[in-house]
Amino acid sequence: MAYTVGAVSLGCNKNRVDTETALGLLKEKGYRITGDPAEADILLVNTCGFIDPAKEESINTILEMAEYKQTGRCRVLVVTGCLSQRYSGDLMKELPEIDVLLGVNQYEQLPAAIEEALKKQNRPCLCADDHGYYEHDRVLTTPSYSAYMRIGEGCSNRCTFCAIPMIRGPYRSRNEEAILREIASLAAGGVREHILVAQDTTRYGTEDHPHTTLPDLMRKAAAIDGVDWLRVLYCYPDETNDALLDVLAEADNVCPYLDIPIQHINADLLRRMHRRGTREDILRCVRGARERGLTLRTSLIVGFPGETEDQFKELLDFVEETEFDRLGAFAYSPEEGTPAAKMPDQIPEEIKQERLDRLMTLQQKISLKRNRARIGDIEQVLVTDTDGRGNVLGRSSREAPETDGEIYISCGNARPEPGQFIPVRIDSAEEYDLRGTML
Repeated sequence: MAYTVGAVSLGCNKNRVDTETALGLLKEKGYRITGDPAEADILLVNTCGFIDPAKEESINTILEMAEYKQTGRCRVLVVTGCLSQRYSGDLMKELPEIDVLLGVNQYEQLPAAIEEALKKQNRPCLCADDHGYYEHDRVLTTPSYSAYMRIGEGCSNRCTFCAIPMIRGPYRSRNEEAILREIASLAAGGVREHILVAQDTTRYGTEDHPHTTLPDLMRKAAAIDGVDWLRVLYCYPDETNDALLDVLAEADNVCPYLDIPIQHINADLLRRMHRRGTREDILRCVRGARERGLTLRTSLIVGFPGETEDQFKELLDFVEETEFDRLGAFAYSPEEGTPAAKMPDQIPEEIKQERLDRLMTLQQKISLKRNRARIGDIEQVLVTDTDGRGNVLGRSSREAPETDGEIYISCGNARPEPGQFIPVRIDSAEEYDLRGTML
């Protein structure tokens, strides 16, 4: 009998790649894939365990999918990912609805574990990550024209606020030949945008070299036939060197987009966060990106333990001066087992939220200003969807999927298809989105 599998992937795009890997393994074993959970014999929830709201979403999703045992066809509920890796004992004890529990690196054991659960022979709990790196074909869950490409696993940075190294283990680079081979295969299959991801992409190659080999990898990937856009995310300032900035600025099919998650600018807080990269590294990166005309994105944390009003004001002043094109910000959330959760001078929630509101109000003004500067520009836009009101939606090379704004495009009588590139004149701007006309 050919069983049907449905999946829900929560959290980051690295998790999405794991979900796609799991689906690829199951498809290889003869399972059919469905997007309708009511039609699935096996339901898989790939969880996120990064911060408390993500944990709550994961638990709620597990319980929601478990209901399909009564209302749908579900016979086996599989839970995997960061939450199961970290809290396997608690989940197996507290949620009897779970039939199979896997961690973040046990996908090769998934088909056999499902077979056991289907026969009611066992309730497998497989969460002993050996920190290896396994290659498998994937079933893409992104639109057919865009795909994430993981170039590394784990993290060795040990930021004091983050549990990822405890969950996913130390950083290890993926084999270069395997990356390039998969990019070539996806490009041949119609993927036009390839997005390189890892917990820290700029650590790529540093196991065997004194500095990152990410620029070399990107040049080789950009040379592959069919790679129209190559994008990279999660670059740390200390290893974002001139070679990487030059690749972002000079290669025709590399998106001129620098994503550096700096978290703060105050030197004392950066030390307490145990961030790789100093204030000087950040300023060097910003200066180099601006000199090359790159779009700048960052992420910030407000309300870290001990953050004073003066230190927060220093961050505000830096954001106002730098004018990041894209900025995501979070109020600090204590994470169980991390050093920061035990630090003195925890900031009250109302102060954290007030600082977050001030920061994002400032960024709205900056984003509107930066978007308005693009009015009149003609840009190549990747069509992504329609809005149901006659507009076509798309992104330029300066907008990453899922995190950045969109471009609403008037196309007249033309009906470009998702995955098609079209020239668009930018006509107007809002805080996050743009509007334009297809030429």
